[in-house]
Amino acid sequence: MPLERYSKVLKGKARAKFLVAKTRGILDKNIQQAEALMEKCELCEHKCRVDRTMGGRGFCGVGSQPHVFSAATHWGEESELVPSATLFFSGCTLRCAYCQNAPQSIDYDAGKPISVAEAVKWITKKHREGCSNVNFVGGDPTPNIPFILNVLKKLKVNIPVVFNSNAYYSEAAAGLLKDVVDVYLLDFRYFDPSCAEHLSQASNYPEAAKRNLLLAEKNGELLIRLLVLPGHIECDAKPVLEWVSNNLRNYRLNVMPQYWPAWHAYTFQEISRRLSIAEYNDVIEYAKKIGIEI
Repeated sequence: MPLERYSKVLKGKARAKFLVAKTRGILDKNIQQAEALMEKCELCEHKCRVDRTMGGRGFCGVGSQPHVFSAATHWGEESELVPSATLFFSGCTLRCAYCQNAPQSIDYDAGKPISVAEAVKWITKKHREGCSNVNFVGGDPTPNIPFILNVLKKLKVNIPVVFNSNAYYSEAAAGLLKDVVDVYLLDFRYFDPSCAEHLSQASNYPEAAKRNLLLAEKNGELLIRLLVLPGHIECDAKPVLEWVSNNLRNYRLNVMPQYWPAWHAYTFQEISRRLSIAEYNDVIEYAKKIGIEI
């Protein structure tokens, strides 16, 4: 599926959604709602309800101000998105045992603080250098939605917004994003809830991801990532593909073979090895069998 509206923004034939939301007063309203949510934080599905405005930290560990561990032009995203001006936030709503960006992605204190003014200046510079989009990722960008909205309020360049997430954000967070995100780049990794609990400490992950994928398809343009985990073909990868095939129409799927046992993966027997070629081919053939374009 081509990203039609995204392409129009790149060609100057349409405005990024946040610019439209700004002129209609929607962005100011969403900022107020986002900042209110931080007082009893329910931005992600953990719904810790801590007061982050007073220094409280929930599961994600993120405080009142964002920290980033990388800000760079990124060439490793899907072909439609490169070059991408990518902000990697520290702190995450999951605890994936195999996280390839850990510990910086998980440990909020491993990142460096960034202000709204600094982010606006950096994005503007990257746009001038030819980056196709601003890509908010992590960790996970969800705890920093209030900051992202404030950045977009000050940003003036016509650049598409990519929300690059594990899809474990709350329905309230989805409502804050729908008027400003051009492209949702979302993971859908687990279909068995026990797998998500076991490997990522995420309860109710499949239901949250399904809901957010449906909303993303409705509210923007959708790219889905399925990182194939060794030993999780029948319980997760194939059921994910089947659900996507049965429930979504306007999306592009990236079945990712690049798993390797990073971080604490060696403490979990089934994921303490690389993905085999046979496992990956099995997933690809299944996708083709049920009519998914790869």
